[in-house]
Amino acid sequence: MSRRLIVIRVLAVCSVIFGLNYVTWRWLESVNWSAWWIAVPLILAETYSLIDTMLFATTMWRSKEREKPRSAPTGTVDVLITTYNEPVALVEATARGAKNIAYPHETWILDDGNRPEMRAAAEALGVGYLTRSEDWTGKPRHAKAGNLNNALFQTDGEFLLILDADQVPDPLILHQTLGYFADDPELALVQTPQWFTNVDEADPLGSQAPLFYGPIQQGKDGWNAAFFCGSNAVLRRDALMQLGIVGYVHDLQSSALRTLRAAEGMLTRQARRHRQAPELASELRELGRDAAEGIREIRQGEPIAEVLWRVQQHAEKSAQRLLDADVAEMRQDLEELGALPIQHDAELNGVIVDDQGLQELSARDLSPLTAISSVADLLAELRVDRPGEAQPIQPMATISVTEDMATAMQLHSLGWRSAYHHEVLAHGLAPEDLSTMLKQRLRWAQGTLQVMLRDNPLVKRGLSAGQRLMYFSTMWSYLSGFAALAYLSAPVIYLTAGVLPVNAWSLDFFARFLPYFLLNQLMFVVVARGIRTWRGQQYSLALFPVWIKACVSTAANVYFRQPLGFVVTRKDGTGDGIPWREVWPQLTAIVLLIVALITGLAQWAVGTNDGTGTIVNVIWVAYSLAVLSIIIQAMRYRGPVAALPERTTT
Repeated sequence: MSRRLIVIRVLAVCSVIFGLNYVTWRWLESVNWSAWWIAVPLILAETYSLIDTMLFATTMWRSKEREKPRSAPTGTVDVLITTYNEPVALVEATARGAKNIAYPHETWILDDGNRPEMRAAAEALGVGYLTRSEDWTGKPRHAKAGNLNNALFQTDGEFLLILDADQVPDPLILHQTLGYFADDPELALVQTPQWFTNVDEADPLGSQAPLFYGPIQQGKDGWNAAFFCGSNAVLRRDALMQLGIVGYVHDLQSSALRTLRAAEGMLTRQARRHRQAPELASELRELGRDAAEGIREIRQGEPIAEVLWRVQQHAEKSAQRLLDADVAEMRQDLEELGALPIQHDAELNGVIVDDQGLQELSARDLSPLTAISSVADLLAELRVDRPGEAQPIQPMATISVTEDMATAMQLHSLGWRSAYHHEVLAHGLAPEDLSTMLKQRLRWAQGTLQVMLRDNPLVKRGLSAGQRLMYFSTMWSYLSGFAALAYLSAPVIYLTAGVLPVNAWSLDFFARFLPYFLLNQLMFVVVARGIRTWRGQQYSLALFPVWIKACVSTAANVYFRQPLGFVVTRKDGTGDGIPWREVWPQLTAIVLLIVALITGLAQWAVGTNDGTGTIVNVIWVAYSLAVLSIIIQAMRYRGPVAALPERTTT
């Protein structure tokens, strides 16, 4: 164990202990319940931050700095470049770089836009060109995941290097990564950093993310939880295909069990409804027993296709018998109707039918068409070819608008391993305007939260305890928008209205809070080891409206099927101008903080406010303004100094 890792662990333990001491004291001793409407949100926000600290400390507990692979690179490789509507010149640059990779491979452009000019460019470069097959027409496309899934069945390399349209690879990218797979036959993924060439030193849009593509991924790697980030990664085809097959079988089993349970219930109800027709009721009960037996067999591990085939055969025979019986009964009814005594009434100028005979006929349940409909529904549902999808097997996860994390988590749950190689081996392009950056961050947050709501890692089978926490920590971070509201509101309310969220700014408060806060900051400094993390800290708070919108829209999507859509991230600096609708909450917060600062200082100057409380909250407000100031910088940003050609990326 390195000396640095020992220091990190000591700081992690101390941060958690002092954090628990502070937050426990806050809940038990210092909440101002008379102002619960701000006191409770604030203590909840502090509790959220403590959990965040604990998750970060856990992440760094096993930080792994990998050595280069021992084995030489081996195996066949397909380089897949995903594109939708990016400029042809941009994709050509990436394809040219991919073609120049030193290790033998095949390069493919996966054009989801199906553009003739892109096909012509690929042919001119001498690289492969793939677009969606006709099977995808009228079916869910699943954005980038669908594009990759389509290509997986049209290529055959043992390994796949996946690149976004703007990520130009280093010629040695495969030499530096393929050896890991030879070292570990259970390795499914090697992820490398994403680095952007069009980002100024100031990085006003926070694109580089050096803390994530470094200490955090290295920490997750120590728990075998470094995950796929969508580009600049090498994946083992066998692992993906196993994932696709397992997912197909799981979905098929779930669908079959769900359909058979519904059919059993329908048939049981129909049998009760037709109990006055013993033969019909018996037929329906027998078919219901077939469905129940199918459920039992599937749960015992019987081949799903065989079980479904047997139930289908029984259902078809039963449906035919029901139809034959129905036709025979209708013929009998017609014969009985014809035998009824009919008289002509001259006064009424009509016919008179025996009333008692009609009552007997009307009392019968003449047709079991409802039961036949139930059988037909059963037959329609029991399909093993996934008629609603373009292809039955989907190796890349499609439960999220971002396929990367979901796919990695599925691979880990099947026992596959991953690795993070901390070396920049591809150079890409970041957004160059605030509007585009906000859309990109929103999509990332929505994709991550979709995974949390649809496939929560805390309860997912196959994951280790560490892997559960590593995935959950990333998802947890996107809930910070709600905590930010409390942190921004509390000092404003105190400085303008004098309402305290704590009982008092006592010595106990400072004795507990300051050690926790300082140890937490010191841990970040040691972990970062010279990396500039301030920009990331700014955006974690400054983008609170984006995180809140992501939570609300994702919940609406998962629970109420509201569409999210998929927005391509432009990289040409020609977004929609200043996104006033997206940044008005931050601008409003800045104005309120400034007003609160002036008000608090004025009241302190004339002696109408508590001195200690005012100082604490003035410092709090000043820090918040420093954080939110990045939004002003981002609004004024117009891209790097050097002019760059128009480009976009998925």
